[in-house]
Amino acid sequence: MSDGIRDFIDEHRADLLADLDQWLRIPGISAQPDRHGDVRRSAEWFADAARRTGFPTVEIWDDGAWLPAVYAEWPSGDADAPTVLVYAHHDVQPVDPLELWHTDPFDPTIDGDLLRARGASDDKGQLLFHLLGLRAHLAATGRSTPAVNLKFIVEGEEESGSPHFEELLAKYRNRLACDVVVVTDTGMVAADVPSTVTGMRGMVAATVHLHGPDLDLHSGVFGGAVPNPAAAVARLVAALHDENGKVQVPGFYDDVLELTDAERELFARVPDDDSEFLKVAQSRALHGEDGYSTLERLGARPTAEVNGIGGGYQGAGHKTIVPSDAFVKLSFRLVADQDPSKIIKGVEQFVSQHTPDGITASVEWEGAGVRACIVPLGTPAYTRLTDAISAAFDGAAVLPTREGGSGPEAGLQLAVAAPLVFLGVGLPDDQIHAPNEKVTLSMLFKGAEAAARLWSGYAALGKDALRSA
Repeated sequence: MSDGIRDFIDEHRADLLADLDQWLRIPGISAQPDRHGDVRRSAEWFADAARRTGFPTVEIWDDGAWLPAVYAEWPSGDADAPTVLVYAHHDVQPVDPLELWHTDPFDPTIDGDLLRARGASDDKGQLLFHLLGLRAHLAATGRSTPAVNLKFIVEGEEESGSPHFEELLAKYRNRLACDVVVVTDTGMVAADVPSTVTGMRGMVAATVHLHGPDLDLHSGVFGGAVPNPAAAVARLVAALHDENGKVQVPGFYDDVLELTDAERELFARVPDDDSEFLKVAQSRALHGEDGYSTLERLGARPTAEVNGIGGGYQGAGHKTIVPSDAFVKLSFRLVADQDPSKIIKGVEQFVSQHTPDGITASVEWEGAGVRACIVPLGTPAYTRLTDAISAAFDGAAVLPTREGGSGPEAGLQLAVAAPLVFLGVGLPDDQIHAPNEKVTLSMLFKGAEAAARLWSGYAALGKDALRSA
């Protein structure tokens, strides 16, 4: 590009690779208490990297209630510059089962354009491209400070469900004040199809416990005469969906924000190769709610999934019993306008309706759940984002998509009361949360270029226009 951004990034690719090699070696697994010291080391490493980049204010927020988060701030120096808050996370998923990894998950390995390690795509690579992009922005503009007031909040518990993030937001709300939030923890539909996420689903999750007799019973003596919790949990799961794939929880769809015809037309433009999707999923068939495409099912429709089920004897051979207990783990992905508290009530009603006499049911919730978030198309914040991504992809059109996963973005958006957009370059086959996670390096460099261009675009737009709907 004539403004030098791409040249700078090309000349400094080795800097990004060197930083990734160091940071990816830190096994900051937030879900495992014995790795919490590594989560702190991970936070300290990124704090140092932000200081090396030039951020004058860098702090580690660790009040004992949550694992360390990193806050960095670099004022523009321009009186009317808008303020941008970048959200990401530095913790990573567990690596089990370790035997399925082809390489050591914490020994980064480069093979051509691919880098494999836990956290390469989710989310360390996607965060580090911002530091390179910021350096390119400064070099290309000749500025000593960013064109926007730039803030980073880098969480340390996202891979554990962000259990304390709302506490952090409440405590530091004034420090996080901004005119727009840029989330860098998502991806694109394909390497040659630039896209941006326009919504993330919310989630509630629970374990349902069913208790029958107070001890395991001989199935020959008592079977057929007392209720069986394992059979009851199987019937409960079978009743969760109808024959068309619709969730049968009372009121589940009452508040769903349906896709408009225009949005469905835009979704239809996104290349959606079901055979390739099945290959990545290593599945032999598609399944889901009737009347919707795979892409719509993944990001724009609510779902209910069975994450685990059990009860009774699990060992080799036979143990002929009526088991005392059974359980099922359920998760519900939610879309815009669904209230997690209403879904919780509906699930509890559903469980009560499907619990037979003689069995008691209890529902153990994993927190209060998180809401879905939505990005309106066509807003100034969205348009400048797609302009920046398009430039990094040589003028290609940027398509909207939806993220099927869930995160704390809706809570963050509510706390700062600002528009939110997504700049992510992960790919569907990055195997995040799975063995052999990888990231495509050329995508990281494109992400750095888009970020470099975005700050000038938002500065030119100004505060008032950036916040307008």
